[in-house]
Amino acid sequence: MADYQPDTDQVLVKRDHQVVTLTLNRPEARNALSDELTMALRGAIAWAAADDSVRAVVLTGAGGAFCAGGDDKAMGRRSEISPPSLQAQYQAMVARHQELSGALVAMRKPTIAALPGPAAGAGMALALACDLRIAADTAFLSTAYVRDGLSGDYGIAWLLSRIVGPGRARELMLTGDRVQAAEALAMGLVNRVAAAEKLASATMELATQLASGPPTAMAYMKDNLDEALSVDHRTAIEREADRLLKSRSTADHREAVRAFAEKRAPVFTGE
Repeated sequence: MADYQPDTDQVLVKRDHQVVTLTLNRPEARNALSDELTMALRGAIAWAAADDSVRAVVLTGAGGAFCAGGDDKAMGRRSEISPPSLQAQYQAMVARHQELSGALVAMRKPTIAALPGPAAGAGMALALACDLRIAADTAFLSTAYVRDGLSGDYGIAWLLSRIVGPGRARELMLTGDRVQAAEALAMGLVNRVAAAEKLASATMELATQLASGPPTAMAYMKDNLDEALSVDHRTAIEREADRLLKSRSTADHREAVRAFAEKRAPVFTGE
């Protein structure tokens, strides 16, 4: 499958072997989610999920921000024109959110959000939709919705509750407080913090490590993890056993056994 090429420069797509980096590229607007950007990002995420040669995905922002959330100026322009019906607005919004944060959560490949700076509102939701988050020491996160008189979107309440727990999630949603990188690390909101000048290299090192893993087994791991908070222990055991047997039948498992015996690193192919 050919690499995805957006028809806008508001999303940049770069491949480094098996790692693809998707960069939100509106630095003048702190990478706020314009209609043009979100449409291109939806296409890029769908392509990365479907292309078997892509083994890990990094989502980041250009300049000094990750993503400031929705584009307030665009919202203002929309309010000046006759809006479509509420049902049409709802359908368009759900489709957009499902194909962005929903698609990131559904992706069976490792995903990393690299935060060079602020991640606010919908931008924070996109970061939370990734498997892992690595932040520059100068970055911060904020739900931000309360300051705009909004209730939240992109599934952020669901994501937050699972990542930091319901008590913390309520505090972060209701206050909109900024959480600096060190505090975000302490509460589990981000997984790692790096010096700002080392964020790109630290992210690529982690992404390369994940991309070298066994794709089928990692996809099954994500299935297990996704179900962990919604099924009982007995069901979890049964489903893990089913997936373990499936992964044990793969060429990647046989390669891992050979590599262990030969005292070398395994080379996984996804077969």
